[in-house]
Amino acid sequence: MEPQNKISAQLAKELSIAGWQAENAIELIDEGNTIPFIARYRKERTGSLSDDILRELFDRLNYLRSLESRKEEIIRLIDEQDKLTDEISKLVSAAITLSELEDIYRPYRPKRRTRATIAKEKGLEPLAELIMAQNGTDISKTAEEYINPEGGAADADEAIHGAMDIIAENISDSAEFRGKIRSMTFENGMVETKAAKDEDSVYSQYYDYAEPVSKIPPHRLLAVNRGEKEGYLSVKLDVDPEQIIKYLCRKLVSKKPSPAAEYIKLAAEDSYKRLIAPSIETEIRNSLTESAQEASIKIFGKNLSGLLLQPPIKGRIVLGLDPGYRTGCKIAVVDETGKVLDTGIIYCTLPNHDKEKAKKILNDMIKRNHVEVISIGNGTASKESEIFVAELIGELDEKVYYVMTNEAGASVYSASKLAAEEFPQYDVALRSAVSIARRLQDPLAELVKIDPKSIGVGQYQHDMNQKRLGEALGGVVESCVNSVGVDLNTASPSLLSYVAGINKTVAKNITAYREANGKFKTRRELLKVPKLGAKAFEQCAGFLRIPDGDNVLDNTSVHPESYKATEELLKILGYTKDDVADGAVSDIKTRLKDMSVRELSDKLGVGGITIVDIADSLLKRGRDPREELPQPVLRTDVLSMEDLKPGMTLKGTVRNVIDFGAFVDIGVHQDGLVHISQICDRYIKHPTDVLSVGDQITVRVLDVDVSKKRISLTMKGI
Repeated sequence: MEPQNKISAQLAKELSIAGWQAENAIELIDEGNTIPFIARYRKERTGSLSDDILRELFDRLNYLRSLESRKEEIIRLIDEQDKLTDEISKLVSAAITLSELEDIYRPYRPKRRTRATIAKEKGLEPLAELIMAQNGTDISKTAEEYINPEGGAADADEAIHGAMDIIAENISDSAEFRGKIRSMTFENGMVETKAAKDEDSVYSQYYDYAEPVSKIPPHRLLAVNRGEKEGYLSVKLDVDPEQIIKYLCRKLVSKKPSPAAEYIKLAAEDSYKRLIAPSIETEIRNSLTESAQEASIKIFGKNLSGLLLQPPIKGRIVLGLDPGYRTGCKIAVVDETGKVLDTGIIYCTLPNHDKEKAKKILNDMIKRNHVEVISIGNGTASKESEIFVAELIGELDEKVYYVMTNEAGASVYSASKLAAEEFPQYDVALRSAVSIARRLQDPLAELVKIDPKSIGVGQYQHDMNQKRLGEALGGVVESCVNSVGVDLNTASPSLLSYVAGINKTVAKNITAYREANGKFKTRRELLKVPKLGAKAFEQCAGFLRIPDGDNVLDNTSVHPESYKATEELLKILGYTKDDVADGAVSDIKTRLKDMSVRELSDKLGVGGITIVDIADSLLKRGRDPREELPQPVLRTDVLSMEDLKPGMTLKGTVRNVIDFGAFVDIGVHQDGLVHISQICDRYIKHPTDVLSVGDQITVRVLDVDVSKKRISLTMKGI
């Protein structure tokens, strides 16, 4: 089977999809199409594979191609040594993982100077072969023949030990033995941790701890790794060596009695303890860490997606408040479009602050700018700020609400070059207040300005492979941006750069063109933007919206390549483009049902799936899919931990989802934890099976520990 066919068959099997789906997806990727474009506009070709499956396919495709490339390299390297056989070629071809492949290549890899190579230099390899032959030869007597004071063995014992070193290395180099021992170690081994320092720490629960290798969950493994890295833990992978040595002896020692048997047993024991065990431990720990990191990256991605896709609070004038103690609280008011109207600073969080003066300043700013919602960052001094704002709201005549907003990454953005270019007239703190206000109005548009790794909705993200983490999170942001769509005439370069087919340079060129020529009137006008060619236009056009353009279809997710088919479909169904503009196509699905999709498909020259998608797009013209989600919780009063009592039922917002549960904002300064066992009555493998960041949920208080700042919550029975 050709490598390409082999890879597509492997992907189809792994992802539980049809072979033709895998083949077509690979072909589309190789043609330079982006994942969002393939997922949205090539459903006929892929059988409607989702964005998630396509990204997984893309990652595995790269891995399998790297594997095939390494296979070719290994075949070449072994062939150059004149040691390539049909058997080796078959083994290499059949390998399905890089570790399995490297096991096959191990005997042929150039080695540093080892005990075995020194023994070979002394001419002891024939003696090693004689021992392994187990033909009844008296080894002690035969070893004397290998004594050679001039560069050889000094005596018979040295000759035997040298031969055993060669045998030990040969055992270690066996792909069969290493594969079996790796499997035995994984299945029967234990991860054991001990205290490396005589002092208390966050790792104290691991000071005398053991867990099966095959069962240790990702978050515990990463915690153990970090504890070891910081010097608090010593970690080892323990397995019963006797079982493994017995396995080797069964495979190596002849059933017929032989003087060589004892030497082989000793060589097998030495091979395992000195060569195989340390290597296998490193390999398994690396493999476990890699798997744990991938699991954590997936959780981070899901959490990030939930945060980015939180529903926007549109059409409201928002006051952003960045809490602080000594330096005060920075405030910024933005209008419905995110334009800054007003800025200032108040001091209200320390006992010596003049809170009445602060109230007057804030009150005047609220009235002057007709503020409707206050967005309070949830960082340092947020509790004191929240109490102050709640008191002020209670004294106002106007109806004003406040929301606690996740400010993760706001300080990173405010100190960035991008923020300096956007707001050169403001200092770092005021930029942060603007960001906190804007991320309530449109979380996606504001959060894309921040490196995804700086948005704290993961676990152990600093311990991840940063390149892999960046790639995965970049994919999540890209997926979110394209699923929502982007207003071509208002989007920032940061937002545009995540649209399929658009890079940072083209994004800046789009905004520069917009500033020089005014608003885009049609999607086709994009082709006038420098460096935005036909391929980039194909990829990006369907995800860009023009709400008040010349063509109503430019404010839908219908791709320009389907405009002609869309206009013909409207005509067949008895509509005009004016009907689309007026929202008078509400019964389009009903009219479509009365017709043969197959006949329409033949007549219009597009697939049935595309026809249904066109109808959906016309129905949802100009609509933001996030608006269908529950809105953020607007508050007017404040709770403290001391107010909480077991049994209380509260509304909350999921702030972070991790392996062992979810942290929920219930309106007090400290987020509460819903342990995985308290999420629902049925068994779930992971909290992300049920919860996502941004979900609005109802919880009941189980326990409150004010001294340790811990709140235990449950979702059961509600």
